[in-house]
Amino acid sequence: MCPSSRPIGQRVGIFDDAAPPCRLKFVAYARCNTLVLPQCFMQLEFLISMTDSAPDPHTDEDTTLYEDRLWRDDGWTARVIKNEDDDGWAVEMIKDGEAEPALTGPWTMGRDKKNPKPLDPNAFRTLVKTASEVLRRHEQQRHAMLHKDFTVRADGEDVTVSLDIVPDEDDPYADLKALDSFGALLAHVRVSAGFKLSKTSAQAWVDNDFRKPD
Repeated sequence: MCPSSRPIGQRVGIFDDAAPPCRLKFVAYARCNTLVLPQCFMQLEFLISMTDSAPDPHTDEDTTLYEDRLWRDDGWTARVIKNEDDDGWAVEMIKDGEAEPALTGPWTMGRDKKNPKPLDPNAFRTLVKTASEVLRRHEQQRHAMLHKDFTVRADGEDVTVSLDIVPDEDDPYADLKALDSFGALLAHVRVSAGFKLSKTSAQAWVDNDFRKPD
């Protein structure tokens, strides 16, 4: 019998926040034999740790899908659709998180000359590679449209002048910056999104002590 009418577990505050199953197990051990108290501490600590670190099976669901006309894997979805222009078929590639397809192209007709050819691993890998290349080129074109830079001379040193357009829907603008040959920022002003940066205008800005252009 325990020397107190209350279970030993109720007099140890370290497990007050433990889950009910763990607390009941501790009390049962303590009532039976006070010598197993250290083991109870270790067992409860282990159980609580396992409960806290156990992954939630519903938080990381497998979204892969392999069907004849719909594949989803590796961050991409391939969907075979009816071609609106003729009686053939088309395939569209959509990157996870995007609303519009990155690539839409014709798809091969099946052997019955009526239904589309089923998607397969080799075709899906080729589609992912092609769609990724399309996105990469699109980003390069976008960067070229929104960014320009020229290197000019000032006091015998190279100065890189760059213009980065921020296409905000409500208030578009551009950042005009000057960097020395080590990449340190010399000047930074905000200009209109319609500012035309050229080697001549870059040199003029530097020669004018980086005053904000008109």
